[in-house]
Amino acid sequence: MEVALGLLVLVAVVCAGSALGRKLNVSVPLLLVLAGVAGSFLPFVPTIDLNPELVLVGLLPPLLYAAALRTSLFDFGSNRRAIGLLSVGYVIFGTLAVGAVVWWLFPEIPLAAAIALGAVVAPPDAVAATAIARKVGMPRRIVTILEGESLVNDATALVCLRASIAAIAGSVSALDIAGGFVLAAGGGLVVGLAAAYVLTELRKRIRNVAINTSTSLMAPFVAYLPAEAIHASGVLAVVVTGLVMGMKAPSMPNGAARLSQRSNWDTVQFLLENSVFLLIGLQVSTIIAGVQDDSLGAGRIWAGCGVILLAVLLLRPVWVFPATYLPRLIPAVRRADPAPPWQFAAIVSWAGMRGVVTLAAVLVLPADLEHRQVLVLAALVVVGGTLALQGLTLPGLVRLLRVQGPDQREDALNQASLMQLATAAGVAKLQELRTDEDPPEVVAMLKRRTQERGLAAWERLGRPTSEAATPSQRYAQLRLAMLDAERAKVLELRRGGEYAHEVLSGVLERLDVEESMLDASLDELDTDGGGGGEGIARPGGICGHLESAPDPEVPADPFCADCRRDGTTPVHLRMCLACGQVGCCDSSPGTHAARHFQATGHPVMRSVEPGEDWRWCYEDELLG
Repeated sequence: MEVALGLLVLVAVVCAGSALGRKLNVSVPLLLVLAGVAGSFLPFVPTIDLNPELVLVGLLPPLLYAAALRTSLFDFGSNRRAIGLLSVGYVIFGTLAVGAVVWWLFPEIPLAAAIALGAVVAPPDAVAATAIARKVGMPRRIVTILEGESLVNDATALVCLRASIAAIAGSVSALDIAGGFVLAAGGGLVVGLAAAYVLTELRKRIRNVAINTSTSLMAPFVAYLPAEAIHASGVLAVVVTGLVMGMKAPSMPNGAARLSQRSNWDTVQFLLENSVFLLIGLQVSTIIAGVQDDSLGAGRIWAGCGVILLAVLLLRPVWVFPATYLPRLIPAVRRADPAPPWQFAAIVSWAGMRGVVTLAAVLVLPADLEHRQVLVLAALVVVGGTLALQGLTLPGLVRLLRVQGPDQREDALNQASLMQLATAAGVAKLQELRTDEDPPEVVAMLKRRTQERGLAAWERLGRPTSEAATPSQRYAQLRLAMLDAERAKVLELRRGGEYAHEVLSGVLERLDVEESMLDASLDELDTDGGGGGEGIARPGGICGHLESAPDPEVPADPFCADCRRDGTTPVHLRMCLACGQVGCCDSSPGTHAARHFQATGHPVMRSVEPGEDWRWCYEDELLG
């Protein structure tokens, strides 16, 4: 009963804290940590011992798997050098450097134990960082690098920790450490790929949604446990499995199972991510009490913990800036991947908040280790200090550096273009499959509904929220009202007892499915801000610039000359229809297409991306 009550309170506090943080625009992880700290000193809150096995086996695999499912394997691959330098290079560098600082501060602590603490505090937990990144609008490449780092760095840190603990217990050679790294990386990769293959083939053959979803929920443990059994990296195996299955999931059959997987993993990720920060705070009073009688002295311990926190904060930019720019001294690397602005490296340097893995890993240290509680307190100070200092100031830093995040209008344009291409493919398939025996009204209805869905994407660009709803919005609003009436009628008939429960449930389920689709459509419109105020050039034309714009030939290999000059990477390319100059879009660092309009007054540009032919009038803010 006490365990059930504790879980109920934990979930309730997580939900309330998350809702409050979003309403107050405060970092949810930091708010939950503070709530946990306050709770740890309340007399009626029982002492909660954070079992490291619970975290490293029960919480970490599903957390990493949920994050890997959402990570693009293609984006991960295109940023593999930056991710590798952070998740492997920085973790090893931080492990040794922090270990040296700890040994210098506390010579009484064995060097192996000091290096173990370095491994514990080395891996940043990007949950908080990426949440802030999306909220303040960081460039997508920074978010991808931070997410990729957080997926792999835990594996590196745990291997370093394992080697350090072995050194504490006895002698360990450099060859043993190298062999451990090879086994951890190679074994984790092989087990992860094997688990992904088996689970993918299995789920392809399971039509039942509940069984299919349950198989997905087992996936992180199917990868983790065999890898750990052969002393490979279970964390890396989970990440590999999640990346591969996330890439394959959209092409797998059974759309209902895919929707169920997304909704269930959203819930699992929400509860686990937020619960771990609350659990971190609940450990504070116990950890502080554990160092009161240590022979090192309270003043020296707290001062040393502050120096360790400072070292953690300073060592990250010491690694990030050289790792960002030194490889680009090689001409081949520089040509393939031009150097990003220094602001990018500054943000990545400051987005180094530590989380639950740090606190769970430090509890793995041997119980009989001398001054163990000092190391545990140092890990807690690093977690709390980075969450507070970096978590509170990171949004301000992004605004101060004026980093260009994704442009919502550009995203909406690209989404509409992609939907148009998909719609055209669907209509082409319909023409290929139709026969003379098919009822004409069925073919016409299929074609009309498919085209209307594509047009709805363009409508979302069309009007600000202050104006009347677009046709698709109005359709969703009216259909939702109709569904309410339909559901009310079914519930009324249910009270009469004239229909079997199974029959009523089937009808209500169909209504729920349609309502969920309409709700998603309206939510998307609300979050997009009604398209940001762009317009639609209707047939017949309401914009003279679009009507009179020339139609020059598109270059075979277009490029933004300004981006090449500045050493920046464009996201998408646009071409001025007045002079033919090619510039980058508003989601690119340079925004050279918009700057060209501001400098020349040339009003109309067009997309030169493959498969896109839409035009945009800067003067009248209209799409054509």
